[in-house]
Amino acid sequence: MAMTSPTHDVSAAAALFHSLSDPSRLRILQRLAESEARVTDLTAELGLAQSTVSKHLACLRDCRLIDSRTEGRQSFYRLEHPEVIDLFEAAETLLEQTGHAVALCPNYGAEAAS
Repeated sequence: MAMTSPTHDVSAAAALFHSLSDPSRLRILQRLAESEARVTDLTAELGLAQSTVSKHLACLRDCRLIDSRTEGRQSFYRLEHPEVIDLFEAAETLLEQTGHAVALCPNYGAEAAS
């Protein structure tokens, strides 16, 4: 595995991980990994408000993680880079290997989120 040097600028990677740091955005990406969807599909399936879904879709689109196509008056959203699925799988592996210890982290764990 190629390692980055200590002087390598990691700001773009930090921005990527920040874009993935919201549970609603992760749920949207996971859903779009299955198939494309409209805002109405996402609100119904994920139990989120339309304004919330639209806000998160805009963020993900700005980060170029998703794209959309228009059909009539409807927009269908899809992953622009299916490699995000590999990232999710790597994260699951890491969580399993660490015993989900990040959930106990005082800065980012479950208690910090509430």
